[in-house]
Amino acid sequence: MIQRRKEGEHPSFLLENQRLITEEKIQSLVDEFISSEQFIVVLQVNTGSRIYIELDNMEKPTSISDCIALSRHVEHSLDREAEDFSLEVASPGLEKPFRVFKQYVKNIGRPVKVKFNDGGTIEGELVAAEGERITLKTREKKRIEGRKAKEWVEELMEIPTETIKETLIKIVF
Repeated sequence: MIQRRKEGEHPSFLLENQRLITEEKIQSLVDEFISSEQFIVVLQVNTGSRIYIELDNMEKPTSISDCIALSRHVEHSLDREAEDFSLEVASPGLEKPFRVFKQYVKNIGRPVKVKFNDGGTIEGELVAAEGERITLKTREKKRIEGRKAKEWVEELMEIPTETIKETLIKIVF
């Protein structure tokens, strides 16, 4: 008679010599290592103990040496004999949307493109990120009553973060 495993159970032969790695364990290792200006954007431990970490820094761009140092710390803190795993540590990258609020704070003063949950978009300079809101300064040409030519008009727009689907840094050359 064949016994079926319940969802989430692992066959006993896989667990005899291996311990499962949890996100809490990796978070603890990361927290003891990173500096106060560094922060984690993504921390995932997937099936098969694939560990993926995205590291960012409030003060400066995240360097390869920052990623290598964190990777070595995590790797040396785990026992490969008891815990088989793969590990990847990376910086968030300019092409990826913001995933944590600290990324808004870090990127104040930069041009961004915000996509809303309702499908609309807006571009502008990120000028503030406080509480559950961000503020964008938009600039567009508008016709002013009583004048022939359009003029540049700057406006501040407060946006609640719950209305935002994604925010990307707008790369300007």
